[in-house]
Amino acid sequence: MANQTNTSANYADDLPLNAEDERKIDVVGHAGLLLIACAIGLIANWVGTGTSPLTALPGMATLYVACIVGLALARFVPFYLPGVAWVSLIAILITIPGVPGATWVSEKVEHLNFLALATPALAYGGLALTASEFAIARRSGWKIVIVAICVMVGTYMGSVVVADLFLRLGQ
Repeated sequence: MANQTNTSANYADDLPLNAEDERKIDVVGHAGLLLIACAIGLIANWVGTGTSPLTALPGMATLYVACIVGLALARFVPFYLPGVAWVSLIAILITIPGVPGATWVSEKVEHLNFLALATPALAYGGLALTASEFAIARRSGWKIVIVAICVMVGTYMGSVVVADLFLRLGQ
């Protein structure tokens, strides 16, 4: 039993625990990556909904600016708040009814389909595995596959129950 504890402790020491500090984020470098993501998003929106990329461009540009402003705030504001929180806050603020320009922003972003934008991002997230993640999976063995399958099935079943409940309440 002691041998297993030592082995587990050694594995824990090998895990990559150093997260990137968002306060040192390269906003200019991320701006280029966001441009690529926006271009892919426009294409996915076009394929998924048939909306012309030129029609959706103002909405995508608005999302791009909200992301850049959020990342800049995460970088330069003296207290820590994750970049995703800043981006969400900016997006919420620019769409609050009564805020100047909120109607225009809402009209332009309305041409974007969230699922069409999320699909390429989620596909990339699922495929973007690093060497350290493969090493962790190799060390974890076959048991992690069973846990992953149980988590996926449980999440799906939970979603089905909640959706069914709300559909029945709506009738």
